[in-house]
Amino acid sequence: MASASELTWWIPISSTTKLRVGRLLKAHGLKGAIKLELYTDSPKERFAVGAVLELQVPEESPWFGKHVTVADLKWYNTHPVIFLEGIADRDAAEGLTKAILLVDHPLDASPSEPDAWYDHQLAGLKVMREGIEIGELIRVDHMPAQDLLIIKTAGGEVLLPFVKAFVPKVDVAAGLIEITPPGGLFEEIETADEN
Repeated sequence: MASASELTWWIPISSTTKLRVGRLLKAHGLKGAIKLELYTDSPKERFAVGAVLELQVPEESPWFGKHVTVADLKWYNTHPVIFLEGIADRDAAEGLTKAILLVDHPLDASPSEPDAWYDHQLAGLKVMREGIEIGELIRVDHMPAQDLLIIKTAGGEVLLPFVKAFVPKVDVAAGLIEITPPGGLFEEIETADEN
């Protein structure tokens, strides 16, 4: 029998994550085009001809676990419309509506714009208010008006708009987010903790 020191465990750790870059909305026309909701600031790069995208769909979908290849990306009245290889008619396009499009993205890569972060870089950061840790960021929800930070505190979850007025500082390297929330947002939680 081998001793513990002789056993070697190797657990593969991925150096990439899945990054959402878009969502297929609805069929457009009769030739397989699909209206696209963008989750990226660089659609020309993400949806270049030949780009391979992973589909996030329910398990019961025939598209589950599959990838698609971009044939073309066009703009109609300021709205992006994507053409995918093998999707040649409206019926095929309708089978892909509501699918989320994912790409592999290096975990250590950062956006090129200042004051921009990927969700996976923010999850788990300490949330500080006036120098006191009040919780941990568990996720970012992307809403139509603005993004929301979901903060886990001792009293429950709090949703905070991810705007400069309420989130003046994000320091990924230090592992913290400084917040200046509006009055009343965290006070109920603090009162509940004191009782």
